[in-house]
Amino acid sequence: MATTLSSSLLAPPIKCSSYTSPSRHRLPQTINLTNPINNHMFKPNEPLNLTRREAIGFGMCLTVFVSSEPAISAAPCEFTMADSGLSFCDKVVGYGSQPQKGQLIKAHYVGKLESGKVFDSSYDRGKPLTFRIGVGEVIKGWDQGILGGDGVPPMFAGGKRTLKLPPQLGYGMRGAGCKGGSCIIPPDSVLLFDVEFIGKA
Repeated sequence: MATTLSSSLLAPPIKCSSYTSPSRHRLPQTINLTNPINNHMFKPNEPLNLTRREAIGFGMCLTVFVSSEPAISAAPCEFTMADSGLSFCDKVVGYGSQPQKGQLIKAHYVGKLESGKVFDSSYDRGKPLTFRIGVGEVIKGWDQGILGGDGVPPMFAGGKRTLKLPPQLGYGMRGAGCKGGSCIIPPDSVLLFDVEFIGKA
């Protein structure tokens, strides 16, 4: 049953200023929540002396402030394997359009070896990868894992998916980044990619 709050219960809004904490776990010394009634700046260890209505507004500001950090899910990713050998797990189902074959798209990613060692990340470069999907510009596992097909559903813009690629859908027997007898991606490697499909470029 839905509950409707009467407008008479709502306090004049307490203005919440935007704040970006320099550390994930450290709150600012002064939270700039300005009460329009008395233009008061709330500081640590100082009694707030708020009315019930003001306290409700203050609580809402703190909820917005605390929840601005991205949520970290501790739930394990349960993979589904397609006939091709590619495994996938959707962490966030997208809300936008799905990619079309040959379309220029943008995607962020983190590439890891099966050991968990990161070998590449577009986030570190601060720029997503732009490429044409489904035409062989990227490894097969990426084309299938984003575009869909052979038992893999397509991704939608805004979606985040983990792909687990067998060697034949990655860099195969050759590996990649090989020089002087060592490779960044060794031959016959199983690869993991956390992919964020941003949308068409």
